[in-house]
Amino acid sequence: MGTATEPSEPPFDAVLCDLDGVIRFYDTSQVARLEAAAGLPQGITTAIGYAPENDLPLLLGQITRDEWAQSIVHGLAARASLSDARALAKAFTEADFWADEAVVRLLGQVRRHCPVVLVTNATVWLDEDLTALGLADLADSVVNSSLVGVAKPDRRIYEMAAKQAGARADRCLFVDDREENVEAARELGMTAVLFRAVDDLRGALAGLLDR
Repeated sequence: MGTATEPSEPPFDAVLCDLDGVIRFYDTSQVARLEAAAGLPQGITTAIGYAPENDLPLLLGQITRDEWAQSIVHGLAARASLSDARALAKAFTEADFWADEAVVRLLGQVRRHCPVVLVTNATVWLDEDLTALGLADLADSVVNSSLVGVAKPDRRIYEMAAKQAGARADRCLFVDDREENVEAARELGMTAVLFRAVDDLRGALAGLLDR
């Protein structure tokens, strides 16, 4: 008489996923056009906008979108006219965005097996952005740096996310497009994947989705 085979344990109990650079991407074509018209190096607005002294206060919920835009204007002041700097700051801080449908589909499949938590260094208007993308129900929960007052790679935000998922850190898969964030997750014992393309995520999820 044969014996029943015990089901194998899933590779992890929760997926903790970054948003920007994994799921959401921005259209910076208008910024590039304005930089070219102003004779500025391509990418300078992005570099200023995401400089820690300008970006981190926004991601911790300490400044408004208008204050963030003004910090970009100030950063461009030595290189561009005031009107060009203001136009670039507006185009950058109000850029259109889109979601990678392949990643969205994969995360939808994951939720049939385990919780998905977005762990994101984001703004206080993130919920509005997710609604605009049609992704308000993408995840079981969201840990947003601007609402919790802690940003990746601070270990506390990872601990918050694992708690939200109801999983131990060593039973979580963490996905992010920044190496420092991935390394911080690994230091907590998480399985961590550096995202560069959808195949990185698909490969990491294979042991879960192929069950």
